[in-house]
Amino acid sequence: MTSGKLVQGVHAAVGTPRDSAGRLDESALRAVLDYLMKEGIKGFAINGATGEYCLTTPQELSRVVAIAIEMTKGRADVICGIGSAGIHGCVENIRMASVDGVKALLLPMPYFFPYAQTDLDAFCREVAHKTDRPILMYNLPFSSALTADTVERLLEDCPNIIGIKDSSGSLEILRRLTAAQPSACRIVGSDGVLEQALLEGCCDGVISGVASILPHLIFSLYNESPKLQNEMFVQAAISLKNYIGAISHFPVPWGLKLSGELLGIVPASFSQPLSEERRVQAATLKAWFAAQRELVPEKVLR
Repeated sequence: MTSGKLVQGVHAAVGTPRDSAGRLDESALRAVLDYLMKEGIKGFAINGATGEYCLTTPQELSRVVAIAIEMTKGRADVICGIGSAGIHGCVENIRMASVDGVKALLLPMPYFFPYAQTDLDAFCREVAHKTDRPILMYNLPFSSALTADTVERLLEDCPNIIGIKDSSGSLEILRRLTAAQPSACRIVGSDGVLEQALLEGCCDGVISGVASILPHLIFSLYNESPKLQNEMFVQAAISLKNYIGAISHFPVPWGLKLSGELLGIVPASFSQPLSEERRVQAATLKAWFAAQRELVPEKVLR
């Protein structure tokens, strides 16, 4: 890990709470941010994949940003996702996110259609041209993924592109940047590869969905990484793997939301109706949590 970079350390990838009618639940968002700051979180990523950015309107994004800035009040960094299916929506989101208090913009690749590397290169360059704000590129499993070659070119050519959050589940790009462009921000976006990234020393930080629910677990792993393989590091890695397995049946935001509800943080809400199968899986997750007192020792399950 390299000090002095704009984005580093542990950031919680925050969900976007909604009420039963699908509207932004502002009080629940405040409650989540307050809970996480009390748990020691000093960095947030809003309106990313965990925040289900594809559902967020520009007006909602404006409110999410305003609430995050209001709640953090200089106590924590805020990174804001500007993802959209196309360039015009992305530019509109830049306008909503470009306010004092937002440290960097998080740029996922356009979703739904498969795109070539030349398309993604042109997209990132156009976005970088539209703002002078620092930008983290963002690889997601369900979008066309940037290759290491494309990432390196963009970092060389676009001064306000400062690095990448890679949620692909691969460390290839972070390893390449470690060797070729060590000044770039190398951010792990997939909790499942965080342990290996720390062991290899190829990341400057993590933007973690798990940190939005069990922040102490990510802290235990991340803060012990310089010592590597001591008992606390090993146990945290095992617990993280077990938790990821416990929610693996769900879309990631759903598993995190259910966990948050079970731990009494905020009620869960979903963009789709829950099938009977999902309700059975939710009951299984609740039973799993009930057996994990060492993982959540201070929480009372509902």
